[in-house]
Amino acid sequence: MADDPCFRSATSLARSVRHGEMSPVEIVEKHLHRIDRCNDETNAYVTVLRERAREAAREAERAVERGDELGPLHGIPVAIKDLCPVADVRLTFGSKPFTDHVASESAILVERLEEAGAIVLGKTNTPEFGHKGTTDNRLHGPTSTPFALDHNAGGSSGGSAAAVADGLAPIAHGSDGGGSIRIPASLCGVYGLKPSFGRVPFEARPDGFLEHTPFINQGPLTRTVADAALAMDVMAGPHPGDPFSIPDVQGRFRDALDRSIQGFDIAYSPDLGMFPVESTVASTVREAVDAFRDCGATVDDVQPQIEHNRRAVLEAWQTGYEVFNAALVDGIEAEQGIDYLGADREAASPEFVAVAERGRKYSALEAKRAERVRTDVYDAFRSLFERYDLLVTPTLAVGAVKNDALDTVGPETVMGESVDPLIGWCLTYPFNMTGHPVASLPAGFGDGTTPMGLQIIGSRHADDDVLAASAAFERVRPWQDKYPPRN
Repeated sequence: MADDPCFRSATSLARSVRHGEMSPVEIVEKHLHRIDRCNDETNAYVTVLRERAREAAREAERAVERGDELGPLHGIPVAIKDLCPVADVRLTFGSKPFTDHVASESAILVERLEEAGAIVLGKTNTPEFGHKGTTDNRLHGPTSTPFALDHNAGGSSGGSAAAVADGLAPIAHGSDGGGSIRIPASLCGVYGLKPSFGRVPFEARPDGFLEHTPFINQGPLTRTVADAALAMDVMAGPHPGDPFSIPDVQGRFRDALDRSIQGFDIAYSPDLGMFPVESTVASTVREAVDAFRDCGATVDDVQPQIEHNRRAVLEAWQTGYEVFNAALVDGIEAEQGIDYLGADREAASPEFVAVAERGRKYSALEAKRAERVRTDVYDAFRSLFERYDLLVTPTLAVGAVKNDALDTVGPETVMGESVDPLIGWCLTYPFNMTGHPVASLPAGFGDGTTPMGLQIIGSRHADDDVLAASAAFERVRPWQDKYPPRN
């Protein structure tokens, strides 16, 4: 697999393009050929831009031949989640009423990727408007992890994670409002980075403030930490169209990769003090945490002192997210004339409609009360980071989620405890309440077949610490030879 361009890192492919060892046309054709062979099984892509990608590859090759200055991603294929607009390309949001909808302009991050030389291969699957932790919708169907085709890739960036794991793109875009980058990263055995809120700008309209509660982040899914840092160097940076975008970091994200974590103090929490976690997941992640000790860090078992129980924290997150979706469908009705809570509700998934309907019922005062719980969660992690450099936890409470015949969701119970099937089995959403940078990386295969992830959480805006620890872990416990060599 090391010689297969479809499983080489974006970093090495970009280097080969710059040195004239591989052409962008060859790289794109190899990926398109693999998509043709494999995508019917994983259902990672819902739109494949074959001719557009081929033309971009030919132009990229002409630029190499002319000796033009090349961008850091020159000739590198990327995949974009189907919640993110690419100009003149179908944008369905995983929703039947948007089957033929076409975006008029690209998101800021897409423009930056293409300006850096990346070639968009297509759009990847997502649950309807990204509303749950699994990828399945009534327009495109479920997306599978390539490790077990009868199991779900996770969501809501499941198509992007599956594409990366299956060799259908070295870099894919994801978005994360409750774990939507990290959940599929765990279930597909890839690296997923949720940067600090505002690190990668997103120009939401007509409501430019919509993605604030909960914090919704844009970030990369890759097979290597270096590729994620490379993508971040391209996508990150302030933009006037995003009122929450934050200033540039000093230097490059790639500069963090060679940093030692010797002397780091790391807090390890097996369950954040409130989540039931499958025993196989718990033992797999606990064993993987030893990698940080091998790198010279100190690791202590610590529990964040959150004043509220799991149900209260979930309800606070749900309040924000359900209001978000209520505002979303209200805006869609005003802009597009599509009424998800009325005439068009039968075209939507029942759980998405239910989420939006619940969001309409909250008073402004109830929403603000939820922000008090959110503040307590933030303060608990702030207190922990006064003592520790990083926090490490399992990404998910379970190791795999089986695809259902229709409307796949997660488990209703874990270790005998009831959980919300949309997101309650994910140790991810508390950090969308706080805005901390978080990565999910492969911890191992506790059951021998499906991957399991661990989260690395950094203090506010310390994305470089998260990347440094991720790269150190990867050097001790590399995972790149674990991808299933299908077809």
